[in-house]
Amino acid sequence: MDGKLFLVPTPIGNLEDMTFRAIRILKEADVILAEDTRTSAPLLKHFGIDKKAYSHHQHNEHKATAEIIKFLKQGQKVALISDAGTPAISDPGFFLVREVLKNDLEVECLPGATAFVPALVNSGLPTDAFVFEGFLPVKKGRQTRFKKLAEEERTMVLYESPHRLLKTLEEFGQYFGEDRQASVSRELTKMYEETVRGTLAEIKSHFENNILKGEFVICVAGKAERKKGKTDDPDYKT
Repeated sequence: MDGKLFLVPTPIGNLEDMTFRAIRILKEADVILAEDTRTSAPLLKHFGIDKKAYSHHQHNEHKATAEIIKFLKQGQKVALISDAGTPAISDPGFFLVREVLKNDLEVECLPGATAFVPALVNSGLPTDAFVFEGFLPVKKGRQTRFKKLAEEERTMVLYESPHRLLKTLEEFGQYFGEDRQASVSRELTKMYEETVRGTLAEIKSHFENNILKGEFVICVAGKAERKKGKTDDPDYKT
């Protein structure tokens, strides 16, 4: 009997967000793959999972996938975890999933932590339709992406690093108008969790005067919402 690939979400900060099922799957797995074994080792130890994790990241996933498929065909259970959140969401995993499915093998993704969902719900922006952009291009294709998003009518959600946050907020203001409503969440589920809401100009001003640390999620109102004035609530601020 063939094995199965499990994608196992891990907490994005607060360890209490680990599910009972995720712990069980990791304890039952024959092989655990981790984006960074230095990050996963304390997590596995905390939950009493006494197994070695093997590195699986963007630099070795193409080479390692063939070997993983061999394990699965031998009937082994393989669990993939990322440093935080759900594998394959702005993290390694997509290539492995695609190749496993091409070989008619089973894949199961457990529900669990991911940063963009609580950030979107916390934003107060429409959640009935949204687009997740992950990380924007750093150089090539960046302006093209902003121009395309300027016409987007759905709420936009993306990740950003601390050292590029102010630049990205400034560029959103240039392409969308500084009065566009938005929200920025950082350090979700952690001690210094913070969500700042308001116009792009107001949010940029806030972070210009505060220390930029942690992981950031940006939510921006779509073009249609700005036209309709649905987010022009004067109380829509931190």
